[in-house]
Amino acid sequence: MLPLPPVDLKDVQQNLATHFRPWQRSFQFWVRAADIYTGYKVFQLRVSLVKDAKKQEEMWERQHEFAAEKIYAMCSDLGGFFLKVAQIIGKPDLAPAAWVKRLVPLCDHAPATPFDAVQLMLEMELGRNVGEVFERFDVDPLGSASIAQVHRARLRGDKSDVVVKVQHPGVQDLMMTDIRNLQAFAFYIQKTDVKFDLYSVTKEMEKQIGYEFDFMREADAMEKIRQFLYENNKKSPVLVPRLIRDIVTRRVIVMEYIDGIPILNLGDEIAKRGINPGGKIAVAAKQKILQSLTLAYGQMILKTGFFHADPHPGNILICKGSEVALLDYGQVKDLPDELRLGYANLVIAIADGDPIRASESYRELGIETLSKCENEQHELLKLAQTMFDTKLPPGVTMLQPFSEESSIKKIGVQAFPEELFSVLRTVHLLRGLSVGLGINYSCAEQWKPIAEEALFRAGRLKGRPIKARGRRRGLSSAPIALN
Repeated sequence: MLPLPPVDLKDVQQNLATHFRPWQRSFQFWVRAADIYTGYKVFQLRVSLVKDAKKQEEMWERQHEFAAEKIYAMCSDLGGFFLKVAQIIGKPDLAPAAWVKRLVPLCDHAPATPFDAVQLMLEMELGRNVGEVFERFDVDPLGSASIAQVHRARLRGDKSDVVVKVQHPGVQDLMMTDIRNLQAFAFYIQKTDVKFDLYSVTKEMEKQIGYEFDFMREADAMEKIRQFLYENNKKSPVLVPRLIRDIVTRRVIVMEYIDGIPILNLGDEIAKRGINPGGKIAVAAKQKILQSLTLAYGQMILKTGFFHADPHPGNILICKGSEVALLDYGQVKDLPDELRLGYANLVIAIADGDPIRASESYRELGIETLSKCENEQHELLKLAQTMFDTKLPPGVTMLQPFSEESSIKKIGVQAFPEELFSVLRTVHLLRGLSVGLGINYSCAEQWKPIAEEALFRAGRLKGRPIKARGRRRGLSSAPIALN
């Protein structure tokens, strides 16, 4: 009888850890999510017994701070998809201030993969040693996000620097586990607390996240959007990195390096240069930044339907002359024409404050609602403004979509097209940026001329629309330099 081969205990431990890791993550998520959720439910009962409004507000602030620590700990410890969750909920117009303050640092600060693993991934994907391809390669990453991290480098025989984006090993399986857990939690929440089709939203997120693991798809999207913006404008409203086409694989992508500061650091940069943050120079620069982003997104969404769907702060750089660079094309969306034109109709309804047109647009888009309120059309318009516009009501600095007076409480959203979620998320991220910059404006008003042109080209609008010229409503067009 032949002797049994020796057992490598390390291999056995590694295999067991790999096998049970999804179960362990699921257990950690549900324990923490249940703790945060029940904490709020118990608090709601306790605060309802207090009659003094000021004391209630103070109690809510303390509760949000308490919950923010738990949410931060969950997202930071688990990483993966929960870093994207932090990006979505940590917005100054929607989440409590305590949440925003705690979660914003997670936008582009995921744990970095050790350089040994990065080098192994690069050599496996490129089929060559790192030294053969790059003259210089910075060991410390410029930044690390949920799916990948980026390093500054220089190709052999070149004089300009490049950015190398490398996927974290094994991240795909973990993120798919995370999002399925979130889907189950969203399904429970929409049955018990929120009258909104959250499950469809998470299904669209699953589809979009799945695309992000293919960097060859991202490379194609980046080239397509760059070409569109540069061909449709005398000067592109945003800078899009130039792709190094011959160094792209499914898990590695190389592009030109664009020098700039993260938009989250804009306030610090303004202060460092001795510029009054509330003065004309700073305000005009912020307006120019928002104008550039808004124009780019209006053109992408309404003219072609193919757009960058992830404008969170970690993907936006501010360059010389207040120019805006838009990075990371892993999340893009290609809207079908019927949804693109239906949304164009809704944009005009919001810009004009037209409740009848808003109701018609809801039906055209396939958004199914259930209402028991008296003035249904008025509430439908308010809901459209809450969901699809960046403008906040006078005196409001943060939306409370789930308060009893909110339209989303008065009108239940029973069905929401999955493909429209990327538009919804994009608008909300733009709104978060505008609140963070201290500028309240309506993207619907800015997009109205583009929406009219899209409908005219499709034969759905009589009379050629007048193109907006010069100053746009709500935003200055004067170029101001922050350099």
